[in-house]
Amino acid sequence: MKARSLRITEATQGRLRRLNLYTAMPPIVLAAVVVVAVDMRTWWHALVLAPGAIAALVAFERWTANDIGRVAWPCLIVAAAVWPVGALTLGTPNAYWGVISVASLALPRLPRHRYAAAVALLVFVAGIGATRFLVDDGDVLGPYVLVPSVLTAGVMVLSFAGERFYDIVQELEVSREREAELAVIRERVRFASDLHDIQGHTLHVVKLKAALARKLVPTDPARAEQELCEIHDLVGDTIQQTKELVYAQRRLNLSAELENAKNLFEAAGIRVRITRESEADARVSEMLGQVLRETTTNILRHAQATQVRITLAREGITIVNDGAASNGPLELRGLSALRQRIVTDGGELTVKAEAGEFTTSAAYGGAR
Repeated sequence: MKARSLRITEATQGRLRRLNLYTAMPPIVLAAVVVVAVDMRTWWHALVLAPGAIAALVAFERWTANDIGRVAWPCLIVAAAVWPVGALTLGTPNAYWGVISVASLALPRLPRHRYAAAVALLVFVAGIGATRFLVDDGDVLGPYVLVPSVLTAGVMVLSFAGERFYDIVQELEVSREREAELAVIRERVRFASDLHDIQGHTLHVVKLKAALARKLVPTDPARAEQELCEIHDLVGDTIQQTKELVYAQRRLNLSAELENAKNLFEAAGIRVRITRESEADARVSEMLGQVLRETTTNILRHAQATQVRITLAREGITIVNDGAASNGPLELRGLSALRQRIVTDGGELTVKAEAGEFTTSAAYGGAR
C-alpha cells in the first residue's frame, strides 16, 4: 500500500505529531485495553486479540510521523486477521476494532481508489460478522453485523473529513513557501533596481565626462585633467555605494542628488531651474531622491533636452524636461520598479508627454 505523505515542513510536522501523540494516543491506548479486557474470556484470548490492538497503536504512531505508508500493509493484515479469528473462534464481537482503526489512518492517504477501498473495508467487516451465523444461532445480527458496520462507516466518514484538515494544513504550508519565494524575488528585484540606479547613472556620467575630457585635451589640458579627476572620484564613490548597497547601508541624500543633477545637466549643456516649495519630508526624502536620480539618467541618456525644471514639495517632486518624443508609447524604464515601491508606500508615480515636454512626478499623501 503506497500512502501519500503530507508536503509540510519538518517544524510543522513535529508540532502536529506532538499534538496528536499528546491528545489522541492516551484515549487510543485506553480503548485498546478496554476492548481486549471486555472480549477476553480466558488469558489466551489476550494473545489473539492483542496483536490487533498493537497494530492499531503502531499504525497511529507512524501516522503521526507522516510515515503510515511504510507500515500500512503489515498492520492492516495483522488487524484484519484478528477479526475473523475473534468472531468465529473466540466469539468476541469487538475484534474488528483493530482493523477499522488501521484502515481509518491508511485509506484516506491512498493516492487513488480511496473510496472504493473504504467500501471494500465495510463489506469485509460486515461479511466476517455475518459468517458468525455459521457457528451461532443466537443474537448475531446486531453485535456482529449492524454495530460493526455502522461504526466502520462512521469512523471512515470522520477519517476522510479529518484528512481534509491536513490537506488545508498542507495548502497553507505550500502558500507560505510560495510567499517566501516571492519575498526573495521581490528583494532581488529591489536590489537589481538599486544597483541599476547606482551603476547605470554613474556609467552614463562617466561616458559624458570622458567624452568632454577627450575634447578638452588639445585646448584645455587643465580642465581635462579636472574632468578625469572627477571621473576617478565618481568611480570611487560608486564602488563605495555598491558596497553599502550590498550591506543594506545605502541612503540617498535628496539635497546631494539635487546638486548632482544640477551639475550634470549644466555639464551636458542643459539649462536647469530648481524650485524648492518646501523641504521634503524625511519619510519620503530617500525615495524622491531615487526618482530624481533615475529621471536624471533617463534625460541624459534618452532625451534631447535643452532645459529642465525641478520642483520639490514636502511630499513630492516633479521633473519636467523638453525634447520629449512626440510618438510612441511612454517607457518608464528604470522608473517602473520605483513605481511599484512608491505605490506600496502609499504614493503615486506618474509620467506624461505633452506639448513636447516630458513630466515625471512622484507624490505622497496630500501632495498628489
